[in-house]
Amino acid sequence: MGKKSKAEKKAKNGRKKEEFTAEPHEQELASLLVQAARSMRTVLSRNLVESGLYAGQDGVMLALAETDGLTAGALAAKLGVKAPTMTRTIGRMEAQGFLERRPDEDDARLTKVYLTAPGRDRLQTIAEAGQHSEKLATRGLTEKQVRTLMKLLRVVDSNLQAARAAD
Repeated sequence: MGKKSKAEKKAKNGRKKEEFTAEPHEQELASLLVQAARSMRTVLSRNLVESGLYAGQDGVMLALAETDGLTAGALAAKLGVKAPTMTRTIGRMEAQGFLERRPDEDDARLTKVYLTAPGRDRLQTIAEAGQHSEKLATRGLTEKQVRTLMKLLRVVDSNLQAARAAD
């Protein structure tokens, strides 16, 4: 085999660059999505802190409001966090009086997590904080634009979930 010409090396290098370099608009999209999500989470956390809730606890409570009596593993999977993180969150929320752990009625080896009365009392606060955050985030957008944005974000999320499942 002979040496490759400069043109062949350049062509090969150019292909590699194209394969591994994201287009500028793709980098901008990822950056904007991440920043918007962080900003939304920050505003929501500020709105919740007065009620004694910390970041991420609202998701746990909303998941349990939908399906009370989940295991820590099921909660972690539903919320997309690691099991040790969920276990620490549950412990903290149990100490705050928002949740309680009880053995499963059918399988005593399992422990399930349930909302307490004080936890249920916070659901309205969580809903109000979410609505306030959404109003701030969508200020200046029409209802139609908000619906379109939500539809597009669902598609983006679905695409990313499918790609993750394929790995």
